[in-house]
Formats: sequence, structure tokens, C-alpha cells
Amino acid sequence: MKRTARAATCAVAVLTAAVLTGCSSDGSSGGSAAPAARPAGPSASASKLIAKGQATVATKSAGKLGTILVDGKGRTLYLFQADKKNTATCTGACIAAWPALVTTKGAAKPGKGADKGLLGTTERAGGVTQVTYNGHPLYRYLGDTEAGQTNGQGLEQFGALWYVVDAKGKQVTG
Repeated sequence: MKRTARAATCAVAVLTAAVLTGCSSDGSSGGSAAPAARPAGPSASASKLIAKGQATVATKSAGKLGTILVDGKGRTLYLFQADKKNTATCTGACIAAWPALVTTKGAAKPGKGADKGLLGTTERAGGVTQVTYNGHPLYRYLGDTEAGQTNGQGLEQFGALWYVVDAKGKQVTG
């Protein structure tokens, strides 16, 4: 695994652990009582990545990975191998590290290079509408801190591998 991917994975693990245990940044829980129940949704950091409105899916050249899918802000989109066609399985700590690409205003919008016929949506628990491409629910990676980064490529987390997606809706394993 690349050094940057390892660092990103460690950062996500620390963030996820903090979210799950209710710890503050200094590691204390603020008392002896059990932490308050957390909502089932993504962490505050992940919430910043969730689209408000109609989501856009486009393509962008990613060097040796070729042309891959990105959201409307150029952030890399991934598929999770554990998902089934049009069914997302990433929840809890997984969704905190890998925020779903969601749309709150109907169907996703195809951007440059995206095939409108491959775009779709699936319903997540709680009535959230996640964008799919060729049947793959789409996610971002918390370890990608800037548009164009692909730090999640090929990572094995939450029981399966994560890959960027090409314009034909296939995983890119290179």
C-alpha cells in the first residue's frame, strides 16, 4: 500500500474511533458516564461531503488510472466490492469513512463524460437517496482531502476492497 494511502487510512481509523467512542480531541470522554448515543448518519467531517441538492457525476483523467468518475466538485468516486447491484451495504463506521454520494433533488445529473443511461439511484435506510452508476452505489473517501486525489484506490476496509470507477461503470484495479 502506498505511504499516503496508509497515512490516510490511519487518519480515518482515528477519526472513526473518535466518532464511535465519543472521545474529544484530547482523548477524554468528558466523564465516567457512557457516551451519548450517536445518530446513525455520517460524522460531521463526512457530512461536509454530502451533496445538498442534485448530485452531479462527471469524468476526469487520473493519470495511470485512466478516466474515472468524480462528483461535481472533482472529488473521486468509488465503489465498494461488498455492495450488491443497486444495494449499498456500507453503514455505521463504514459510511463515516466512505460517505455516500447522495442526491436530495431527484435523479443525479450527468456531467462531462458521464453516461446518463448508467446513472441511477438507490434508497438507503432512512429514506436517503444514494447515486449509483452501472448499478454500483457511489462513495467518496474521507482520506481524499482535495479534488483529484485517489487515496482510497485498492484499499481493503470494512470487509472488502474499494476501487475508483471508470466511465463505463467498471472498477479500475490498476
